[in-house]
Amino acid sequence: MIPHSSIFTLWLLLSLPNSGCARVFNLFGLNVGDAGPTHSLDHSADLSDHLGKLFDSGEGCDLLLLVSSEPAEEGADVTVCAHRAILSQFPRFNASQTSTSISVDVGRSCQQHFIPFIRYIYTRKVDVTSSSVQCFHSMASAFEVKQLIEDTGRLFHKILAEDASFHSQLSLFEYAVETGDPLLQNDCLQYLAWNFQNLTASLAWPNVSAEVLRALLSRSDLVLPDEYALLQSVEGWITQRAKMISLESQVELLSHVRFPMISPEKLYELENSSALYNTHKNMYRDNMLKAFKFNVLLLNKLVPNPRFDKQSIDYQPRIYMVEPWGADIDPSKPAPAPYIPQHYTSYNRRHQYNGYHRLEQPTVTPRYTPLTESFRTPVHNSLIFKDKTVAWEANVLKKQEECLSTGVRCDSLPLLKLSSPHQSSYDYVRFGNRLVQMCQGKYVSMVHDFVNDVVELAADGTQAAAYPCPEDKYTYRLVVRPEFSWSSRL
Repeated sequence: MIPHSSIFTLWLLLSLPNSGCARVFNLFGLNVGDAGPTHSLDHSADLSDHLGKLFDSGEGCDLLLLVSSEPAEEGADVTVCAHRAILSQFPRFNASQTSTSISVDVGRSCQQHFIPFIRYIYTRKVDVTSSSVQCFHSMASAFEVKQLIEDTGRLFHKILAEDASFHSQLSLFEYAVETGDPLLQNDCLQYLAWNFQNLTASLAWPNVSAEVLRALLSRSDLVLPDEYALLQSVEGWITQRAKMISLESQVELLSHVRFPMISPEKLYELENSSALYNTHKNMYRDNMLKAFKFNVLLLNKLVPNPRFDKQSIDYQPRIYMVEPWGADIDPSKPAPAPYIPQHYTSYNRRHQYNGYHRLEQPTVTPRYTPLTESFRTPVHNSLIFKDKTVAWEANVLKKQEECLSTGVRCDSLPLLKLSSPHQSSYDYVRFGNRLVQMCQGKYVSMVHDFVNDVVELAADGTQAAAYPCPEDKYTYRLVVRPEFSWSSRL
């Protein structure tokens, strides 16, 4: 045993900066009393796997989760043995020290996902599909597992585009209504509106609820061939569900069709082509008369009639893809090569220096021309503009030199510009044009508004999408949307 006096002496020697012992420690680069540099030892990457094995084995579990759902089904209940210390991170489990078991109510369709959900709490890992994302979001919300709520919420946009059957989109909308989530409701309706044509061709179309259809028909961002195609789809839906929907509800749904946006030729044929004309003759006749008047009179002639509200959405177009209102464009195509004049002989100058001649040529500035697509549309779908057209030019601007050549100020590149030198020549019409971005021609992933005639494109020539596309393979369609202007002249 070392005497206390010797320990004190050793401490004193070490504490003196000029002592022999201190010099010996310093020879090895050690500063007595200093812990030295910190070395981080991080093995947390293995923690998830270890906790996953702990959950799978059930070793040491001390809390029984009794999972049930309504309606009850014999033999369908699930029992999970978990660890109180793990679940206590989330108070909504009520994993108190005195309880040995807790009851958990989970919807029947989500029971199969409950065990992977509890395993996620251990490992922070889980595989989610389009059919299971709603269940994981629901269970995460019920137990306030915040990270899983956020991650599954971000997945909704991607998963909405993955299900071509539209069952997931409709199910998610019902879920958003049940949980009172207005953002998710709008996301679902927006996808259904942008892909309305695909929805009407899917097996899920007959099962769309009247509430969903009514919400869609009230929107101006429906992407479809034309308004007549919408009328046919609504009539088909009503015909398939005729025994389940009252005549009053049928009329109410049909009244959301914008008859003034249907061409006069199609209106004229409705009496014979419509499957529901004879059933709702008065409604059809009233709307057809309204549409015919709209086609032959400017709105200022209709305003004195109290039945015509110039602010009504009946006079506003949706996003019609059919010709002549739409034209395809490919922003990824290369622009024409810069034009460089080849002959400047008339401008060459010879200068004599000490008997030698030197040939000089002026500086040549290349002329840059952007990728350009041109097409024409009617001024408006109304008959009074039947013989008048507007020439449109779409420019894909990728260089500042191309912006200068077209007279556009480009704060960012690339840009897509859609303009007409004559679009301001019609006092009664303004244009709310759109760029429809499609994923490989399969579904609409984004609809862009033209602001001051331009849309900003991403650096790779594509554009950010609300509903992502695999490998970012997009196609684009320009859509011209003429509307009657509510200027003082009307």
